[in-house]
Amino acid sequence: MHFAPPFQAPPFGQQPNASGHPVGAVFLGFFVSVIVSLLYNGLVLATYKDQSLTASHTLYLVHALVNGAIVGCLVGLVGHRSSGAHIGGAVIAALGAFFGFTNSVPLILAESQSPSAIGDMMESDPFLPARAWWNNEIDGGVDWFSPLALLIAAAAAWGLAYLIGKSRRRA
Repeated sequence: MHFAPPFQAPPFGQQPNASGHPVGAVFLGFFVSVIVSLLYNGLVLATYKDQSLTASHTLYLVHALVNGAIVGCLVGLVGHRSSGAHIGGAVIAALGAFFGFTNSVPLILAESQSPSAIGDMMESDPFLPARAWWNNEIDGGVDWFSPLALLIAAAAAWGLAYLIGKSRRRA
């Protein structure tokens, strides 16, 4: 019977073959997600007076899809086959969709009333943007488009990161 030699570490100065940069992929995804969310905030601020409820839901779902798609593509390109990077990209995309909506609420409040209204909101009800994200103010109850948008963002990010990362060859 022959035994295999014990595991030997690579000689000093050599790196094992690794593919991609998972941490860099997640940070790049975070940076791009912030930019996409800021663009969404600007679009909402410019058009909120003319939007119907259907248009605002559609715009939010499209924002979540675009955010997830861009984050997923970048995470797949940079993180390659790293499952941690794919999961991190999905979480980042979902958070980008959530904060894209919740950050637009104070901007609309400041534009429609005054910038000091944000301070008043923070004193009286600091969780107003999150409640506006979750609640359906017209019919009462839960606005199911909001969790759906998170699911869309996460699925798009993870799916594209997986597909693009899988197609990348190992170094």
